Amino acid sequence: QVQLRESGPGLVKPSQALSLTCTVSGGSITENFYYWNWIRQPPGKGLEWMGAIAYSGSTYYSPSLQSRTTISRDMSKNQFTLQLNSVTPEDTAVYYCARAFPSIQTASIGSWGQGTQVTVSS
Repeated sequence: QVQLRESGPGLVKPSQALSLTCTVSGGSITENFYYWNWIRQPPGKGLEWMGAIAYSGSTYYSPSLQSRTTISRDMSKNQFTLQLNSVTPEDTAVYYCARAFPSIQTASIGSWGQGTQVTVSS
């Protein structure tokens, strides 16, 4: 049973960078055809897919966030990370990491982390 756990700061100042890590246990982030996603939910709004890193290391980003987002991985730690630059209060949300198989489509997501609240405020 795969488990995902998000970690990172709960409070970030405007204009700074947000960095979150997803630690994966019970499965390898390099296992074929798995896609490792970052998804967020602002207060009172729906889920927003931010991007993903594939088992191959290829990355995919939401067009609306691509200029500010980097997703990377550390295979030795079985972790993948999200960096979101130049944050504003509109980036306040619960951030989730999630695993999709066998495609990147959100409908293929079968496992989620518990989510972590990130607030952007001075």
